[in-house]
Amino acid sequence: MTLLLVLGQLIGVVLLLLATTTALLVGRDRIIETRRAYRERFASVAPYVGLLGVVLVANKIARDIGPDISWLVGVRITGWLERIDGLLLWPLFPEETPQIVVWIQSMATPELTAYFSFVYVYGYVFLLAFPLVAYFALPRPEPLRRTIVAYGTNYLLGVLCYIVFIAYGPRNLLAEQAEGLLFSQYTQYQFVTDAVNHETNVFPSLHTSMAVTAALLAWTTRDEYPLWIPIAAALAASVVVSTMYLGIHWATDAIFGIVLAWFSVRVGTRFEETPPTLDGAKHRLSAALDAIPGRPR
Repeated sequence: MTLLLVLGQLIGVVLLLLATTTALLVGRDRIIETRRAYRERFASVAPYVGLLGVVLVANKIARDIGPDISWLVGVRITGWLERIDGLLLWPLFPEETPQIVVWIQSMATPELTAYFSFVYVYGYVFLLAFPLVAYFALPRPEPLRRTIVAYGTNYLLGVLCYIVFIAYGPRNLLAEQAEGLLFSQYTQYQFVTDAVNHETNVFPSLHTSMAVTAALLAWTTRDEYPLWIPIAAALAASVVVSTMYLGIHWATDAIFGIVLAWFSVRVGTRFEETPPTLDGAKHRLSAALDAIPGRPR
């Protein structure tokens, strides 16, 4: 029941944020036009939506069985992440370099914990959901297609990394120095995170990669939604900091999450510039099959 209550609260808050932001940024005229042309607009992105659906289903399956596979084939990198993070602040503290998460948490206050917890849970979901609504309200399908492909690439590569790399977060390894502030201060959120994630799914930070992806995509629609750029940038930056402030991710996880975001946006842009076609897919499949040694021609 607690999980259902938390999910209901999450959905309610995000819907309120979406309704308010849509009214302010999308505007009445675009909303009216979208109601008239929603069938045509959905048809123009339907294959991409279907592809994203397949990716999400595959990710759900991979998340269920991924930890078991990971323990068989995965590379344990927690120690490496700890050592790298222990060097990142060396230019500022050359004599006694602290762990970034420990250093950030040294500035913790109840108000900051409440803010970053809200951003990590509610702000993150809103940041990902609003572009889907806002870009659907545009007459051209390219921004929404680009977003769907970038999101799918993020999830696909992220889950693959979670299988290949076994890593625990700072709250697990540095229990005496770094606290899992989200779960110690707001224990109800643990029901949601446990339902969608595993404690070894740390590298890279998908919260970071998805949030930064949304911020980068905001720049591509700067002519249509100029006010969304500073909102998305501020939210994305807050999400990135929250992953470390709350003791969930190492700074290295966040850095690689940013790299994954950039790559995912590049893939989305590539698909927009040269959309895949059925004939092209058949040609590539035939070429791959012909390359198999001993296969009859």
